[in-house]
Amino acid sequence: MTTNGYSVSPAALTGEFRLGGELPVNRLGFGAMRLPTGTFGGPARDPETGIAVLRRALELGVNHIDTAWFYRRGGVVANDLIRTALAPYVDGLVIATKVGPLPDSSGVPSGEAGPAQLRGLVEDNLRGLGVDRLDLVYLRVGGMNAPGGVSISDRFAALAELREEGLIRHLGVSNVDAAQLAEAQRIAPVAAVQNSFHVQDRGDAEVLDRCEEAGIAFVPFFPLGGGWRPIDGARLAGVMARHQATMSQVALAWLLASSPVMLAIPGTGSLDHLEENMAAGRIRLTPDDLAALDD
Repeated sequence: MTTNGYSVSPAALTGEFRLGGELPVNRLGFGAMRLPTGTFGGPARDPETGIAVLRRALELGVNHIDTAWFYRRGGVVANDLIRTALAPYVDGLVIATKVGPLPDSSGVPSGEAGPAQLRGLVEDNLRGLGVDRLDLVYLRVGGMNAPGGVSISDRFAALAELREEGLIRHLGVSNVDAAQLAEAQRIAPVAAVQNSFHVQDRGDAEVLDRCEEAGIAFVPFFPLGGGWRPIDGARLAGVMARHQATMSQVALAWLLASSPVMLAIPGTGSLDHLEENMAAGRIRLTPDDLAALDD
């Protein structure tokens, strides 16, 4: 079977990682944040397009989807789109979600839930996705602030209790520094970390090193430079030209080449952009490419 000329699906070309040591996922996945809207403050997108994007993602070999209860705009909700598009879910599909942020009236997730509120948020994700157990739940901390500076023990312990009850299979943490990661590890196993990281945003290299040592997945948010740290495409131009690739494809190829525990979850609400991102799976950067991207 071929998919757009591939004998192997594009996402599978990137190899496999086992989340928590036992859940196999292709290293190139999909992030659902941009399905309801392009930005938290932007207009809602057509839900039918989002459904089409999700179904095409699976056709291209995606078996790891990253979502969150607060990925919503108006009546368009990422978890609802995932359930509508993909349920009943195929065996082997891993859906990760995040809890912690609370959206304000404009839809921006500016608030943070306390320990007592996390059960309700987990249950909202269970209902929205239509599942009895969540594969992976991240505790997202700090809002849009830099990682560190606060204890996460009480909140992570609340999620660990839900894991013991069987509502969650694996736990992760998001937007944390090395001290917060260690704090979480003292409470329960951590399967994944989701921090800001891309080819020109390497400030969390220490956390990545800790993940490599422990076999923890490192799953960058804003892998293509969204948010507050955009990628300067001019610095990637030479590598783009050598591989006849786009900036997004080179940025994703760099992530996957940078560490064996790295998982990429580029998000989009566009079928064309989905195809572009998944095609990054065919790119193999050379040592010269990597050296040029390090300059």
